[in-house]
Amino acid sequence: MPFRQRITLLFISIMVILCFASAYSLISSTGTLRKEIFIRQITEYLKTENIKLDREQLRTIASIVYEESIQYDVDYRLILAMMKVESNFRHDAVSSRGARGLLQIKPSLAKHIARYAGIEWSGNKTLDEPDNNIKIGVYFFAKLVDDFENINTALHAYNVGPTKARLNGAGKNKPPKTYRGFPRIVMAEYKKNIAILPDP
Repeated sequence: MPFRQRITLLFISIMVILCFASAYSLISSTGTLRKEIFIRQITEYLKTENIKLDREQLRTIASIVYEESIQYDVDYRLILAMMKVESNFRHDAVSSRGARGLLQIKPSLAKHIARYAGIEWSGNKTLDEPDNNIKIGVYFFAKLVDDFENINTALHAYNVGPTKARLNGAGKNKPPKTYRGFPRIVMAEYKKNIAILPDP
């Protein structure tokens, strides 16, 4: 192959590589920018809820909510609705039944779920950390959605436990009428969030 053709071929190869690298960089930066926009909007939303955490802690919560929503394909606005109903965004909330944190998870359940959610279990205090609480709660809820194939039924099972939900007649279609309170309240909050926060 003559020298001139080799130089031309080399030049074309370099240009193709640069085009692919530029396209990849653009796609990556667009994804990063999109993520940053969502995190900012979630942080601002959390600020309006008068949560007693500093801006950096709110940003951390917003980031985890966004990342977990992507990982488990659960609308971040639904996660926020669950947090509002379960704990009114109090990361240190403890119910009379011992459920803890933003998503009000019982330690006995969380202990078994933690490893599947990628969390090292260190006792009840594990649930007091907002990031751990969100990761465990979203993992559990996503599993319930898969099991029950219905968001309302999954919400019912999240509230009363999957075994009790099944004993009460909840199946893949809907929760029993006597236990629709929690799903209805969460879905009302979710609708409010849909009205003020952008689609994922």
